[in-house]
Amino acid sequence: MLRGFYFITDRPSGGEGIIDAVKEAVRSGVCAVQYRDKNVFMREMVKEALKLRKICSKIPFIINDRVDVALAVKADGVHLGQDDIPVNVARKLLGKNKIIGLTVHSLRQAEEGIKLKADYLGVSPVFLTSTKADAGRPVGPGLISQIRARFKRFPIVAIGGIKLEYAQDVIASGADALCAISAVLKREDAGAEIKKFIDKINIGLARRGVL
Repeated sequence: MLRGFYFITDRPSGGEGIIDAVKEAVRSGVCAVQYRDKNVFMREMVKEALKLRKICSKIPFIINDRVDVALAVKADGVHLGQDDIPVNVARKLLGKNKIIGLTVHSLRQAEEGIKLKADYLGVSPVFLTSTKADAGRPVGPGLISQIRARFKRFPIVAIGGIKLEYAQDVIASGADALCAISAVLKREDAGAEIKKFIDKINIGLARRGVL
């Protein structure tokens, strides 16, 4: 179960910056790390991902989009978008024990993802975001509430434009975890910001009676 702060790397902190950011995130208590970098060649991705895999030895390490990279570095799983390799095909390649997450923008997509046996849903973008050019229109916490009402226990990660002041409301809507990229990585002390989010997340989960 993914529950807490879900950390996604961001290209502006590329190179050794990503390594340092992930180290700090893990020290701060994130529940998972997703390695996302659409601007480098596969060779560089594998090289960097192997370093990150060691840092994330005690939490899920997930590769964005690239099943081939996940296989190469023995990651714990992949996170797929609607235009990526289908969930059922990724499952055949990765095996039943790997984690497969799926980004969804509607209730219909959520229903399809669960039918295809994704392990968790990334509802995105919850709010307007600048860290992903093709993120699409914000879906708001309302979509999370709809999915939660339909699927009582299925893991949901909220992604996109989430600021600290929105964290409790997002969890209250039904998310189990959330990701905040800009609100964390653009701050001087990313680790301290992550801990603030974790506190808000834990309060929200406790109020829902799931913590």
